[in-house]
Amino acid sequence: MFNILVIEDNKNMRKLICATLKQNGYSTFEAEDGEVGLDVLDTTHIDLIICDIMMPNMDGYEFTETLREGHCEIPIIIVTAKEQLEDKKKGFSIGADDYMVKPIDFEELILRIGAILRRSKIVNDHKITVGDTILDYNSLSVTSNGECNTLPKKEFYLLFKLVSSPDTIFTRRQLLDEIWGMESMADERTVDVHIKRIRERYRDSKDFEIVTVRGLGYKAVINS
Repeated sequence: MFNILVIEDNKNMRKLICATLKQNGYSTFEAEDGEVGLDVLDTTHIDLIICDIMMPNMDGYEFTETLREGHCEIPIIIVTAKEQLEDKKKGFSIGADDYMVKPIDFEELILRIGAILRRSKIVNDHKITVGDTILDYNSLSVTSNGECNTLPKKEFYLLFKLVSSPDTIFTRRQLLDEIWGMESMADERTVDVHIKRIRERYRDSKDFEIVTVRGLGYKAVINS
Protein backbone atom coordinates (compact mmCIF):
# COMPACT_ATOMS: atom_id res chain seq x y z
CA MET A 1 0.00 0.00 0.00
CA PHE A 2 1.25 3.48 -0.91
CA ASN A 3 1.65 6.07 1.87
CA ILE A 4 0.50 9.60 1.02
CA LEU A 5 1.19 12.65 3.17
CA VAL A 6 -1.45 15.40 2.99
CA ILE A 7 -0.19 18.84 4.09
CA GLU A 8 -3.12 21.27 4.37
CA ASP A 9 -3.91 23.83 7.05
CA ASN A 10 -7.67 23.68 6.47
CA LYS A 11 -8.74 20.77 8.66
CA ASN A 12 -11.95 20.02 6.77
CA MET A 13 -10.19 19.96 3.41
CA ARG A 14 -7.38 17.82 4.84
CA LYS A 15 -9.87 15.29 6.23
CA LEU A 16 -11.81 15.22 2.96
CA ILE A 17 -8.69 14.55 0.88
CA CYS A 18 -7.57 11.81 3.27
CA ALA A 19 -11.01 10.18 3.24
CA THR A 20 -11.01 10.12 -0.57
CA LEU A 21 -7.51 8.63 -0.66
CA LYS A 22 -8.45 5.91 1.84
CA GLN A 23 -11.50 5.01 -0.25
CA ASN A 24 -9.12 4.43 -3.16
CA GLY A 25 -6.78 2.16 -1.24
CA TYR A 26 -4.09 4.58 -0.05
CA SER A 27 -2.69 4.94 3.46
CA THR A 28 -2.69 8.58 4.61
CA PHE A 29 -0.75 10.81 6.98
CA GLU A 30 -1.67 14.38 7.89
CA ALA A 31 0.15 17.64 8.60
CA GLU A 32 -1.20 21.17 9.05
CA ASP A 33 1.90 22.92 7.68
CA GLY A 34 5.30 22.27 6.14
CA GLU A 35 7.14 22.05 9.44
CA VAL A 36 4.87 19.27 10.71
CA GLY A 37 5.20 17.64 7.30
CA LEU A 38 8.98 17.47 7.71
CA ASP A 39 8.49 15.85 11.12
CA VAL A 40 6.32 13.15 9.52
CA LEU A 41 8.97 12.50 6.87
CA ASP A 42 11.57 11.97 9.61
CA THR A 43 9.69 8.98 10.99
CA THR A 44 7.59 7.59 8.14
CA HIS A 45 8.17 6.25 4.63
CA ILE A 46 6.10 8.41 2.29
CA ASP A 47 5.53 7.63 -1.40
CA LEU A 48 3.80 10.86 -2.46
CA ILE A 49 2.96 14.26 -0.95
CA ILE A 50 -0.11 16.46 -1.54
CA CYS A 51 0.69 19.97 -0.38
CA ASP A 52 -1.15 23.29 -0.10
CA ILE A 53 0.78 26.54 -0.68
CA MET A 54 -0.71 29.10 1.70
CA MET A 55 0.00 27.74 5.20
CA PRO A 56 1.43 29.18 8.44
CA ASN A 57 4.98 28.53 9.72
CA MET A 58 6.25 26.92 6.48
CA ASP A 59 4.27 27.33 3.26
CA GLY A 60 4.15 24.89 0.36
CA TYR A 61 6.80 26.66 -1.68
CA GLU A 62 9.31 26.63 1.18
CA PHE A 63 8.47 23.01 2.00
CA THR A 64 9.01 21.89 -1.60
CA GLU A 65 12.26 23.84 -1.91
CA THR A 66 13.53 22.35 1.36
CA LEU A 67 12.93 18.79 0.12
CA ARG A 68 14.46 19.36 -3.29
CA GLU A 69 17.50 21.15 -1.88
CA GLY A 70 17.98 18.11 0.36
CA HIS A 71 17.85 15.85 -2.74
CA CYS A 72 14.56 14.29 -1.63
CA GLU A 73 12.73 13.14 -4.77
CA ILE A 74 9.38 12.12 -3.27
CA PRO A 75 6.69 13.18 -5.81
CA ILE A 76 4.80 16.34 -4.79
CA ILE A 77 1.39 17.47 -6.01
CA ILE A 78 0.60 21.07 -5.13
CA VAL A 79 -3.12 21.63 -4.47
CA THR A 80 -3.94 25.31 -3.98
CA ALA A 81 -6.32 28.18 -4.64
CA LYS A 82 -3.46 30.11 -6.32
CA GLU A 83 -4.42 29.84 -9.98
CA GLN A 84 -2.24 32.39 -11.78
CA LEU A 85 0.24 31.13 -14.37
CA GLU A 86 3.10 32.68 -12.42
CA ASP A 87 2.12 30.63 -9.37
CA LYS A 88 2.14 27.45 -11.45
CA LYS A 89 5.50 28.35 -12.99
CA LYS A 90 6.99 28.85 -9.56
CA GLY A 91 5.56 25.58 -8.29
CA PHE A 92 7.02 23.56 -11.16
CA SER A 93 10.32 25.45 -11.15
CA ILE A 94 11.04 24.58 -7.51
CA GLY A 95 10.34 20.91 -8.03
CA ALA A 96 6.61 20.11 -7.86
CA ASP A 97 5.57 17.16 -10.01
CA ASP A 98 2.01 18.36 -10.54
CA TYR A 99 -0.23 21.35 -9.73
CA MET A 100 -4.00 21.43 -9.18
CA VAL A 101 -6.21 24.45 -8.50
CA LYS A 102 -9.00 24.35 -5.92
CA PRO A 103 -11.80 23.45 -5.98
CA ILE A 104 -10.33 20.15 -7.09
CA ASP A 105 -12.00 17.28 -8.90
CA PHE A 106 -11.26 14.31 -6.65
CA GLU A 107 -11.60 11.79 -9.47
CA GLU A 108 -8.97 13.72 -11.42
CA LEU A 109 -6.74 13.87 -8.32
CA ILE A 110 -6.85 10.07 -8.02
CA LEU A 111 -5.94 9.70 -11.71
CA ARG A 112 -3.01 12.08 -11.35
CA ILE A 113 -1.76 10.28 -8.24
CA GLY A 114 -1.87 6.97 -10.08
CA ALA A 115 0.08 8.35 -13.03
CA ILE A 116 2.78 9.88 -10.83
CA LEU A 117 3.19 6.75 -8.71
CA ARG A 118 3.56 4.62 -11.84
CA ARG A 119 6.19 7.04 -13.09
CA SER A 120 8.07 7.00 -9.77
CA LYS A 121 8.05 3.19 -9.77
CA ILE A 122 9.96 3.33 -13.05
CA VAL A 123 12.58 5.50 -11.33
CA ASN A 124 12.98 3.01 -8.50
CA ASP A 125 13.61 0.12 -10.89
CA HIS A 126 16.82 1.86 -12.10
CA LYS A 127 17.99 -0.67 -14.73
CA ILE A 128 16.44 -3.01 -17.26
CA THR A 129 18.37 -5.69 -19.12
CA VAL A 130 16.90 -7.05 -22.35
CA GLY A 131 19.17 -9.53 -24.08
CA ASP A 132 22.41 -7.65 -24.67
CA THR A 133 20.77 -4.23 -24.15
CA ILE A 134 20.94 -2.41 -20.81
CA LEU A 135 18.81 0.64 -20.01
CA ASP A 136 20.21 2.63 -17.07
CA TYR A 137 17.72 5.14 -15.67
CA ASN A 138 20.27 6.99 -13.51
CA SER A 139 22.45 7.93 -16.48
CA LEU A 140 19.70 7.99 -19.16
CA SER A 141 21.94 5.64 -21.14
CA VAL A 142 21.39 2.61 -23.32
CA THR A 143 24.18 0.10 -23.82
CA SER A 144 23.78 -2.08 -26.89
CA ASN A 145 26.32 -4.10 -28.87
CA GLY A 146 29.03 -2.85 -26.54
CA GLU A 147 28.25 0.80 -27.28
CA CYS A 148 26.82 3.13 -24.62
CA ASN A 149 24.72 6.14 -25.68
CA THR A 150 23.04 8.79 -23.54
CA LEU A 151 19.59 9.60 -24.88
CA PRO A 152 17.63 12.85 -24.64
CA LYS A 153 15.54 12.67 -21.46
CA LYS A 154 12.08 12.22 -22.99
CA GLU A 155 13.28 9.64 -25.49
CA PHE A 156 14.86 7.60 -22.72
CA TYR A 157 11.81 7.82 -20.44
CA LEU A 158 9.56 6.73 -23.31
CA LEU A 159 11.77 3.78 -24.25
CA PHE A 160 12.19 2.77 -20.60
CA LYS A 161 8.44 2.90 -20.02
CA LEU A 162 7.66 0.67 -22.98
CA VAL A 163 10.45 -1.85 -22.43
CA SER A 164 9.72 -2.11 -18.69
CA SER A 165 6.22 -3.41 -19.54
CA PRO A 166 6.69 -5.58 -22.65
CA ASP A 167 3.58 -6.43 -24.70
CA THR A 168 1.55 -3.84 -22.75
CA ILE A 169 -0.23 -1.40 -25.04
CA PHE A 170 0.03 2.24 -24.02
CA THR A 171 -2.10 4.89 -25.67
CA ARG A 172 -0.48 8.11 -26.81
CA ARG A 173 -2.43 9.96 -24.13
CA GLN A 174 -1.17 7.63 -21.38
CA LEU A 175 2.42 8.12 -22.50
CA LEU A 176 1.99 11.87 -22.84
CA ASP A 177 0.45 12.23 -19.37
CA GLU A 178 2.99 10.01 -17.61
CA ILE A 179 6.18 11.24 -19.29
CA TRP A 180 5.44 14.84 -20.26
CA GLY A 181 2.99 15.46 -17.41
CA MET A 182 -0.69 16.35 -17.42
CA GLU A 183 0.09 20.07 -17.44
CA SER A 184 2.20 19.80 -20.61
CA MET A 185 1.08 21.79 -23.64
CA ALA A 186 2.46 19.08 -25.96
CA ASP A 187 -0.01 17.10 -28.06
CA GLU A 188 -0.10 13.40 -28.88
CA ARG A 189 1.92 13.90 -32.08
CA THR A 190 4.88 14.61 -29.82
CA VAL A 191 4.81 10.95 -28.79
CA ASP A 192 4.87 9.87 -32.45
CA VAL A 193 7.91 12.04 -33.14
CA HIS A 194 9.84 10.56 -30.21
CA ILE A 195 8.85 7.00 -31.15
CA LYS A 196 10.17 7.64 -34.67
CA ARG A 197 13.50 8.83 -33.26
CA ILE A 198 13.78 5.77 -31.00
CA ARG A 199 13.08 3.46 -33.93
CA GLU A 200 15.75 5.17 -36.00
CA ARG A 201 18.28 4.73 -33.20
CA TYR A 202 17.50 1.05 -32.62
CA ARG A 203 16.27 -0.13 -36.00
CA ASP A 204 18.99 -2.83 -35.97
CA SER A 205 18.30 -4.02 -32.40
CA LYS A 206 17.90 -7.78 -32.07
CA ASP A 207 16.62 -7.43 -28.50
CA PHE A 208 13.42 -5.38 -28.81
CA GLU A 209 11.07 -3.65 -31.21
CA ILE A 210 8.61 -0.80 -30.70
CA VAL A 211 5.35 -1.82 -32.39
CA THR A 212 2.44 0.38 -33.42
CA VAL A 213 -0.94 -1.04 -32.44
CA ARG A 214 -3.31 0.52 -34.92
CA GLY A 215 -5.98 2.68 -33.35
CA LEU A 216 -4.55 2.20 -29.84
CA GLY A 217 -0.91 3.20 -29.38
CA TYR A 218 2.43 1.51 -28.90
CA LYS A 219 3.99 -1.50 -27.20
CA ALA A 220 7.45 -3.01 -26.88
CA VAL A 221 8.03 -6.53 -28.13
CA ILE A 222 10.98 -8.37 -26.63
CA ASN A 223 12.74 -10.77 -28.97
CA SER A 224 13.49 -14.03 -27.19
